[in-house]
Amino acid sequence: MTVGVLGAGTMGSGIVQVAAQNGHPVVLVDLNEQILNKSKAQLEKIMNRLVEKGKITQEQAEQTQANVSYSQDIHDFKNCGIVIEAIIENLEIKSKVFCQIEQIVPKGCILASNTSSLSIASIGSALQEPSLTIGIHFFNPAPLMPLVEIIPAVQTSEETLKTARDLIDSWKKVTVLCKDTPGFIVNRVARPFYGEALRIYEEGIADFATIDWAMTSIGGFRMGPFTLMDYIGNDVNYTVTETVFTAFYFDPRYKPSFTQKRHAEAGYLGRKSGRGYFDYSEGAENPAPNEDALLGQQILDRILAMLINEAVDAVFLNIGSKEDIDLAMTKGVNYPKGLLCWADEIGLDVVLNRLEDLFHEYGEDRYRPSPLLRRMVRDNERFFG
Repeated sequence: MTVGVLGAGTMGSGIVQVAAQNGHPVVLVDLNEQILNKSKAQLEKIMNRLVEKGKITQEQAEQTQANVSYSQDIHDFKNCGIVIEAIIENLEIKSKVFCQIEQIVPKGCILASNTSSLSIASIGSALQEPSLTIGIHFFNPAPLMPLVEIIPAVQTSEETLKTARDLIDSWKKVTVLCKDTPGFIVNRVARPFYGEALRIYEEGIADFATIDWAMTSIGGFRMGPFTLMDYIGNDVNYTVTETVFTAFYFDPRYKPSFTQKRHAEAGYLGRKSGRGYFDYSEGAENPAPNEDALLGQQILDRILAMLINEAVDAVFLNIGSKEDIDLAMTKGVNYPKGLLCWADEIGLDVVLNRLEDLFHEYGEDRYRPSPLLRRMVRDNERFFG
C-alpha cells in the first residue's frame, strides 16, 4: 500500500519515517519547498545516525530513503491507499483539504487525520464518502513513541477501522481505540497534570521547581509538569487546553490557566524560545526546589487524585476500555503506572476522600468525583484483579 502524508513538519516527517522503514512507498506533500527539503535532509541525517549506531544496515537506510518521494502537488496522492494529514490544527482547513484530496485518490482510499483533539466526525462530514475518514493520532516523536490512538468517527465503517488499525499494528505500534470526543484519551486524561500543577503554583503553595521535584522524585514521573510544558511549548500546550475546554462546553475541570497564557503571550514558550517556566539560556541558574517531603507528598496526592478521577471518568463515559486507558497513559506520555492500576494500589476510597476534601474546600465543580468512582467505592470494587 502506498502511504500519503500531508505536511512535512516534525509530525508529518516522523510518520513518513515510520511508514518508509516498514517498507511502504510514501508520498510526502507540502506546499513549502523549503520545509520539504528540510524533511528530506532530516531523514537522511536520522538514517545515517541509525547506521552509525548499528541499529540498521546501510542498505536498509538507503531503501528507507528511496521509499519516499517528495512533492508540492496533492495530485501525487493519486495512487495512495491511505493519506494521513499532519497539518495545522484548524478544522476548516483540514476539512477543505480532505475534500480536495478525495477528488484525487482512488476509490476506497482512507483519509486519516493526525489531529490531537479536533472532531473526526466534523473533519469527514463534507466528504462524499465519510465512511473512509478516521483519526490516527501519533505522539511526538512518531518514530520513537509507541502509542497511536485510533479514533473512528460515527461515520467510519468497520472496514476502514480494521484496515487502519491493522496497518498501524503492522508498524509495531501500540494502538488504543478511542471514542471521538475532545482530546481522545491522552490529551483528555492528562489535562490535570498541567492544570492542577498550575493551580497549585497560582495558590502560592509551591514554585515550579518544587512541584516538578514532587512529581519526579516522589511520584516517579519522567518529567515534572513545568519541564514538560516547556518541552512541548507553552503556546502549543495552552492551545490544546483551550480547545478541550471550549469543546467540553467550558467544563471547569479543563479550565486554562492565566499563568500559562501570560507566559505564552510574553514569548516564554519553553525550550524552543530559550525561556519558559525555567531559563534555558547558557549558564542560567534556576531556583532549587524546596525538598520538603510532606509538601511534596501533598502536591503529588492532589495532582494524582485529579488524574485518576479523569481516567475513571473516561471509563465511565466509554472513551476507551480500562486496559486501553492505562496503556495510553504509560505508552503515550510515559506515566510510571497506569492511572487505574495506581488507583487500585492507593485504594479507590482514599482517592475518593481526597477528591471530596478538595471539593468541600473549594466548592468548585472541577473537583467533583466521577460517579463511577463513587459507585465502585460503594460496591467495594477494583479496576483490576
